[in-house]
Amino acid sequence: MSINHRFPNYDLSDITEVTAPAQLRALAHPLRNAILELLLERAATVSELAAALDRPKSTVAHHVSVLVDAQLLRVVRTRRVRAIDERYYGRTARIFRVGTVSPTEAGDAPYCTNDLATAAAESAAAHQADQLSSIVRHVRIPREQAREFWARVLELADDYAQLPRGGDVVYGFAAGLYPTDGPALPEAESAADPDRP
Repeated sequence: MSINHRFPNYDLSDITEVTAPAQLRALAHPLRNAILELLLERAATVSELAAALDRPKSTVAHHVSVLVDAQLLRVVRTRRVRAIDERYYGRTARIFRVGTVSPTEAGDAPYCTNDLATAAAESAAAHQADQLSSIVRHVRIPREQAREFWARVLELADDYAQLPRGGDVVYGFAAGLYPTDGPALPEAESAADPDRP
C-alpha cells in the first residue's frame, strides 16, 4: 500500500533526469505529454485516459506502451475485473528533467517540446476572454543563478500540482526560462565616485 499522501496517489521519484534518446522522443509527442500530465493527479487505466482525452483506446494504449518502454510510466497496481487484470499506470517521477544528449545520440528526431508554445496555443481562448494572467521579465544574471532560480520554479510547479482538486475548470500553469538577445544596461557607476554629481 502506498504511503504517499500527495498527488498523485502512488509512490514515485521526485525528479528523474532524462537523457536516453528513446525517452526524449517519447516526451516530444503532445498526446504522450497529455497522458503524463493526467497521471500527475492519480494512476489511471488506458480506458480512463482514453475517455479523458477523447481519443480511441487503441491510440492511447499505443502511446502508453511507448511511455512504458521509455521507463516514463509503469504499472502501479492492478485490479481484477471479470477475470481480466486491469492495469493502472503511473509516472516514474513527478518531474522529468531533460539532461544533455549529444546530436549523434539524438539523431534527427525532435526530442524536446516547446511547452511555452503549447501554453500559448492553449491560452488563446483565455486571452480573448480576458481571463489570462501572464508576465514576462528579463534579467541579466549568471548561468548558475538561472539554474538556482529554475529549481525554485520547479518547486512552485510541484506546489501547484498539489493543490486540492475541485471546481469544473482545469487551469494551466506555464513557466519558462531561456536566454535571449535582449538589451542590458551597463554596470551602474559606483556611488563612491567623487566625480559623480
